[in-house]
Amino acid sequence: MAEKILIIVDMQNDFIDGALGTPEAAGIVACAARKIRDFDGRIFVTLDTHGPDYLETAEGKKLPVPHCVKGTKGWLLHGQIRQALQGKTYQAIEKPTFGSVELAEEIRRTAGVDVQIELIGLCTDICVVSNALLLKAYLPEADISVDAGCCAGVSPKTHQAALETLRMCQVAVIGET
Repeated sequence: MAEKILIIVDMQNDFIDGALGTPEAAGIVACAARKIRDFDGRIFVTLDTHGPDYLETAEGKKLPVPHCVKGTKGWLLHGQIRQALQGKTYQAIEKPTFGSVELAEEIRRTAGVDVQIELIGLCTDICVVSNALLLKAYLPEADISVDAGCCAGVSPKTHQAALETLRMCQVAVIGET
C-alpha cells in the first residue's frame, strides 16, 4: 500500500486575509481544513518565512509588500488550519523562497518507493507549483497531485495557468469545481 503524504503550502494569515490575501484564498480555507481533518497519513506544512530585511531581498525588490515576517501574526498559520491540525503529527518547514528543496529532500530521504503526495494551499501559481515541480524532479516515480479545490492563485487566471502547467508536467490535478 502506498504511503500517503499531504503537503499544506503556506496557509498563513498574510496569504489569506493579510498583506497578500485574496477572496479566493479565503474561499479555500474550509476545504483545506476539511481535507486536513480527514487525512490519514504523513503531513508536512510549509511556512513562507521572511525577516525584517525582506524589502532588501531579491523577492522583496520585485514584490515590495512585506509579508510572512517570522513571529508576526501574518506569518502564523490561519486559525482554521491550526485547528484542523490539532491532534495530528506534522512537520513544519520554513522556507525563504517559493519552493523548498529541504521539503523535497526530506520526502525523498524518508518516503518509501510507493508514495502518493498531495499538495494543497497557496498560491497555486507560485509556491504550490514550485513545490510540486521540485517534488516531481526529486521523486519522478511518485504519484503527485494537487487538489485545485483546496488551492488559490494570485488571481483566478493565474491559478488556471498553474493548473495547466502542472498537468503538462505530469502532476495530477484533482478536485476541480
